[in-house]
Amino acid sequence: MTKPFAIAGREINQSSAPYIIAEMSANHNGDIETAFKIIEEAKKAGADALKIQTYRPDTITLDSNKPDFLITEGLWKGRTLYELYEWAHTPWEWHKPLFDKAREVGITMFSSPFDNTAVDLLEDLNAPAYKIASFEAVDLPLIEYVARTGKPMIISTGMANDEEIQEAIDAARGAGCKELAILHCVSGYPAPAEDYNLKTLVDMRQRFGVLTGLSDHTLDNTTAIVSAALGAAIIEKHFTLDRNGGGPDDSFSLEPLELAALCRDAKTAKSSLGKVDYGRKSSEQGNVKFRRSLYFIKDMKAGDIITANSIKSVRPGYGISPKYLKEVIGCRLISDIKANSPVQMNLLLR
Repeated sequence: MTKPFAIAGREINQSSAPYIIAEMSANHNGDIETAFKIIEEAKKAGADALKIQTYRPDTITLDSNKPDFLITEGLWKGRTLYELYEWAHTPWEWHKPLFDKAREVGITMFSSPFDNTAVDLLEDLNAPAYKIASFEAVDLPLIEYVARTGKPMIISTGMANDEEIQEAIDAARGAGCKELAILHCVSGYPAPAEDYNLKTLVDMRQRFGVLTGLSDHTLDNTTAIVSAALGAAIIEKHFTLDRNGGGPDDSFSLEPLELAALCRDAKTAKSSLGKVDYGRKSSEQGNVKFRRSLYFIKDMKAGDIITANSIKSVRPGYGISPKYLKEVIGCRLISDIKANSPVQMNLLLR
């Protein structure tokens, strides 16, 4: 059993409705009004939280054009890491207005910090939780620094093998983290659904003994919904106002109607898991009468012997069960019977 976990008073566990995180990332495209609108639309769509990322280019990489720092493939091909993060970062002076906006509209907001100074900023803003990005899952000193805040902590596991995941968990626990979750993740942008191997979610829960969920970089909601059916407690998806907006992450992000569909369908998928139950369900009660049963198919007199040509298994279900067919054949009738009447045991003499 996993330990208790809650963000801003919302308890999250493997059996509850999935906690949906809308990841703004760089989708504000440098416009704080767009960022405000993303917060509003995430709330309207039904997301539980809106997440941002807290870094400056100089806190995440070096300003260098050496080959090590050059992106040679994918969405951001041709840029240096510094150029990408200069383009994509959320200005630190925006953080307080964004947190204020989130409180105003009634959605929980937290962030992924990428160095200790980012954690300090977020602590000043009373962030309710922290997310460690997949690329930082191997930065054990950063994990320890975040853990020492005492806040709930989520670690994405993209690219990490089982040993590295355990090291990250141990670092967090060792530094005092009491509320910890990990997200199965594929760090491709976008990532194909077949790379997700969602059976890993179940193994992670058993292997590591912590709350588990999904950080989903596929282009639609199918993978996320399946993860909910496998018990994912948290689902994170990138969120934008316009997939064609031209920003760093727009092209692999959900738009508002898609996020609303995810919030609805993931909860439905999770609720369908239920429990082991072979009993009759409430929605079935009214249909029991339409099951098959035995009926007389011709008029018969008292004392007549019932033959295979006298009765038939049909709908509805007001007669006795068809499983008694062999027992009924050969019995005598106690009273007269009209065709299309249900067979009842109290009418039979064996």
